[in-house]
Amino acid sequence: MNRVASNRKTAMKDHSSVKNFEPTSIDYDTRIFAFREKDEEVSVTLLRSRQRIKLVLGDYQRTRLKDSKPTSATLCKKGSEYYISIQVKSEAPERIHVDTVLGVDLGITDIAVTTEGQKFGGKTIKLIKNHYASMRAVLQQKAVKGTRSSRRRCRELQQRLSGKEARYQRQINHEISKAIVTRAQEIPAKIALEDLTGIREGVNQKAGKNHRRKVNGWAFYQLKEFLSYKALDGWCSSGSGGPRIHQPDVSSVR
Repeated sequence: MNRVASNRKTAMKDHSSVKNFEPTSIDYDTRIFAFREKDEEVSVTLLRSRQRIKLVLGDYQRTRLKDSKPTSATLCKKGSEYYISIQVKSEAPERIHVDTVLGVDLGITDIAVTTEGQKFGGKTIKLIKNHYASMRAVLQQKAVKGTRSSRRRCRELQQRLSGKEARYQRQINHEISKAIVTRAQEIPAKIALEDLTGIREGVNQKAGKNHRRKVNGWAFYQLKEFLSYKALDGWCSSGSGGPRIHQPDVSSVR
C-alpha cells in the first residue's frame, strides 16, 4: 500500500500516469514477520495462517543475518519461485584516512583502467557488445517489415536479448569491482573513480549514432554502485586497511 500511495502522490504532483502494480509482493513488519537465525527460518503471516518457512541461504546472506534482528521484509514472487528480501540495519563504521590513491579511469574499449596499469575489458567485451548491437538492429529491421505475428515475436526476442545483455554487464561489473576493491585492500588505498556525470547528455547532443551507442552501451553507474558497496564491505571486514571511494571531478571518456 505504501508503494501504491507513493506512486499516486508522485503522479498527481507531476501530472503523469499512475503505475499499475501487479500482486507479486507483500511487505512485512514486526507484527507479521520474524526471523529465526538458529533454524534459518522466517515466520510470516499468510492469508489463512502463520507459517514457518525454511530459507535457502548462501554464505553472504548468512553472514549478513548473523546476530541481527531484522524487523521488516518483502516477499516476492518471480515465476514459480518465492524470494524474501530481509532488511538488516547496521551501524556505519568510523571513517578511516589513507594517503595512497588508486585511480580508476572509465572508458569504452577498456571498461576500467587503474593507475597501476591494470585493465578490465578489452577485445572480448567489445566483440560481445557489438554482437548485441547487431542482433538488436536485425530484430528491429524484421519487426518493421514483418507481419503482426513476426513483430510480436521480434519484440519478445528483443526483451530476452535485453535481459541477457543486462545480466552479462552485471556479471562483468561484479568481477571488475571485486578485483579493484581487492587490490585497494592490498595496498591499502582509497579508490578515486572518474566522474562521468552529464557525459551522456553532451555526447547525445553532439556525437554521431555509432559513437552514442558506444558511450551509452555500458552500465557505468552500476559499476560505481558495485564499487561503493564492495568497498564498504571490505572496509568493515578488514578494519582500518580497507578502501574508500573518492570521486574527483573528471568528465571525459576515452
